[in-house]
Amino acid sequence: MSDDSRTLGVELGDLDDDLESHAYPISEDELFDQHGDREIEMGEETATLEELIEPLNEDEYGSADEVRQAIMSMVSDEAIGRKNYSDRTPPAAGEDRQDEGAPGQDGQREQESF
Repeated sequence: MSDDSRTLGVELGDLDDDLESHAYPISEDELFDQHGDREIEMGEETATLEELIEPLNEDEYGSADEVRQAIMSMVSDEAIGRKNYSDRTPPAAGEDRQDEGAPGQDGQREQESF
């Protein structure tokens, strides 16, 4: 499956294109009839579209983006990979992070949060 259909660790595959080509709004029942058995990869786990978003109990979806948002709101944190990872910000006050020691970081002083 292509990286184009992977978002935040969730792989929609061909379902992404199929959702985009639908006429909206679409009822939840119609969505499940047409695509409910399509598998969505989330890290090392998979679930069908229906298994994943059925608990939301929506009447209808107004766009492909609404369906994608429903999917993203229901995936477990296993799909996103390493928790609390950011290579751009220093640790927040009280946050416990391991030092990862990138090259050239030896001897640097810690940043202080204000």
